[in-house]
Amino acid sequence: MKEKVPFSKPYRSENEAKFIEEVLNSGKTAGGGKYTQLTQNFIENQIGGNCLLTNSCTAALEISALLLDIQAGDEIILPSYTFPSSANAFLLRGATIKFVDSQANHPNMDLNHLEELISEKTKAIVPMYYGGVSSDWQRLKALHEKHKFYIIEEAAQAYGASYFNKPLGYLGDLAVFSFHETKNISCGEGGALIVNKKEWIEPAEIIWEKGTNRAAFKRGEIDKYEWVALGSSYVNSELNAAYLLAQFEQSSYWLEERKKQWNYYFEQLSFLEEKGILLPQIPDFANHNAHIFYLVLNSTEELQALKNHLSENGIDALTHYRCLHKSSYFRDKYEGEELLNAEKFESRLLRLPLHSDVPLEYVASKIIDFFRAQ
Repeated sequence: MKEKVPFSKPYRSENEAKFIEEVLNSGKTAGGGKYTQLTQNFIENQIGGNCLLTNSCTAALEISALLLDIQAGDEIILPSYTFPSSANAFLLRGATIKFVDSQANHPNMDLNHLEELISEKTKAIVPMYYGGVSSDWQRLKALHEKHKFYIIEEAAQAYGASYFNKPLGYLGDLAVFSFHETKNISCGEGGALIVNKKEWIEPAEIIWEKGTNRAAFKRGEIDKYEWVALGSSYVNSELNAAYLLAQFEQSSYWLEERKKQWNYYFEQLSFLEEKGILLPQIPDFANHNAHIFYLVLNSTEELQALKNHLSENGIDALTHYRCLHKSSYFRDKYEGEELLNAEKFESRLLRLPLHSDVPLEYVASKIIDFFRAQ
């Protein structure tokens, strides 16, 4: 096969160009207009809560930190195996970060070790849904009721996934999504904040609109808008909102097709479990969105050998996060215990290409060839 198989490739519907052209012709390209509202309405109808479309998932996390009035002395607990934005949003507000290990069989946070990190200073827990797979919400809610912290669903990878048929994004106090180019539904750069407490909707809008009450002004509720709180420039543009709405219109079809691809990988490669290789584990309570298909190899050396073999055959397969507690920025600040499961996924997890143009049989055959030759 001569053509390279890219790791990721955005889906394309029939209407992105049409909707963007409409925005360009309107002369109203800044955020907060028709397509912003339509896209927010679409997400709310799918998930519930109140949606604010943002220029990134990072922005949605930063709004969350401001909304919860995170300050120095507050403690935030999140997995080490995640993207730096999950920590940055709270460190920027002066919080103390505590990292919890991953599960032995899945990159999601290990709830068995979560409670030992909770203290009277714990302000929020940030469960990240790796590969669009939910945490065990029954256990999370029990801890939430016992210790009275907030829960921010870090659902960057999880749009369209659910917990016992309850959509992810509607279970926590707040939730954040990513629509980055690499996600199932994308607009290049974009995200969303879901606010599940009615009393937080207006304060969230103010933070979203640079600390002003501009949203109320646009609705005709006041005759002037002004600076009323801390905020920043978190609103996405109408161009991106238009692109995103076109994506959402076909999201159900894409999710169904992506699930078929994911299942093909699983069926063809399940024999690798006999060789000690871990495939994605989906608990009974989770309906995932097929965002990532990965293999956890037996060693770093085996991972690198397979990665090289696939690269030689034109297939782009990637590792994932560097554990945050071991990162060059944080390692001198980390005072917790070893997080061996997170470190295992850092050094041994390899993601396979997954998008509409992946030649699945070819990719699977090259993986099979690699292990047959050993």
